[in-house]
Amino acid sequence: MNLNESLTELIEIEGAIVVALVDSSSGMLLGSQGQGLDVEIAAAGNTEVIRAKQRTMKNLGLSDSIEDILISLGKQYHIIRPIENKPGLFFYVVLDRSRANLALSRRKIADIERGFTL
Repeated sequence: MNLNESLTELIEIEGAIVVALVDSSSGMLLGSQGQGLDVEIAAAGNTEVIRAKQRTMKNLGLSDSIEDILISLGKQYHIIRPIENKPGLFFYVVLDRSRANLALSRRKIADIERGFTL
């Protein structure tokens, strides 16, 4: 599944507000769909979240990888999902907490991530 197909499937998740593909080496936004927040600022900021977690894992001597990072806000869920077969890239998905099913959303994001090709 290519970038546009992946982003289209992500934005179709129940409750999705904004979805994006981000390059964590530069913080650059590679593609997005949806509206409601400044995705370029979110891409750069969430790149820092990924880098901080990777540094912490390294300092703890953990030889593991990030499956996903969930940030729960009062009205939204923010999910950061690194793409296993494309190191340095991650999907960023913002969900409306009142409309989204978190478990089903995480599963759908994982399925899309596994089928992603660039």
